[in-house]
Amino acid sequence: MEKVKLTSLVRSSGCNAKLPPGDLHAALDDLRQKKSEYLIEGFESSDDALVYDLADGRVLIETVDFFPPMVDDPEVFGEIAAANALSDIYAMGGEPKIAMSLMCFPSCLDIKIMRRIMEGAIRKTEEAGVVIAGGHTLSDREPKFGLAVTGFADKDSVWTNKGAKAGDSIVLTKKLGVGLLMTAHKAGETEAVEAIAQMRKLNKEAKENASGLEIHAATDVTGFSLIGHSYEAAYASGVSAVISFERLRYLEGAEEAARYGFVPEGRYTNEDYLQDKVSIPSDFSTAERDMLFSPETSGGLLLFMPPEDAAVYIKRFSDAFIIGHVVEKQDYPVIVTR
Repeated sequence: MEKVKLTSLVRSSGCNAKLPPGDLHAALDDLRQKKSEYLIEGFESSDDALVYDLADGRVLIETVDFFPPMVDDPEVFGEIAAANALSDIYAMGGEPKIAMSLMCFPSCLDIKIMRRIMEGAIRKTEEAGVVIAGGHTLSDREPKFGLAVTGFADKDSVWTNKGAKAGDSIVLTKKLGVGLLMTAHKAGETEAVEAIAQMRKLNKEAKENASGLEIHAATDVTGFSLIGHSYEAAYASGVSAVISFERLRYLEGAEEAARYGFVPEGRYTNEDYLQDKVSIPSDFSTAERDMLFSPETSGGLLLFMPPEDAAVYIKRFSDAFIIGHVVEKQDYPVIVTR
């Protein structure tokens, strides 16, 4: 089989390929939809998945996510795409159970590459206890892959992105900087080993370690950046999120990638949409702003929880770290400090 660089076939990659948030809101805001007494969560608050009441004490949680490759190895691409799609179920406090694949595949590529993408996805979903039970495939000029995932949860244990309260600690479970490093990786400037390993990591353990703790709001950090997803949760909750830049943890080399201009396109569309929704000190450098607004792929969970529960959580789950706190609603939904 001829070795093909998957990333050479695409203009954008990973969650950086998402539509700009401003365009998305322009298309979806005020869109008419049929109401259902059983639909607990739809797209109104930009939550991670829909939640449907099964009327037996349980809810069904449904999500879909797919994107172009950010790595050249087909199996690793399959693993990352699967981990990213599964994350939305974990971000709602649910347990994923079954999935269907979405594949766009160029007719010029060896069909064995498609098989290897699926093998990577199956390996990752098996790790999560999920079965891929079917899917849909299209011929396309650019390869793209992902999953539609169904999960379940007890109705009274669902997490949403609204409900954060003043006084809450804000906890993040993965380091930042994936978008910056993968842009440098595509340019041949870094192997991005740590970034690739982190994208392959499920958020299963991050979700499970919150068992018995009070989670007021939750989401995951992906294409709209840390600032974008913090804004969605703060706005939906009617509060402001104060984020300490000095508390953020970045993958090794991410700051250097920003300084040298390896910045994904999504960083600019994110800031265009968010610039009037976030307060950032005037002395922040361009590179520091790049770090705040750059897209992430298969990022960590962003959890809003009482300080005492946050302290227990970060002891249980050593990958997690506190990045800020919640205050009563201010002029800006997100406030960045040093």
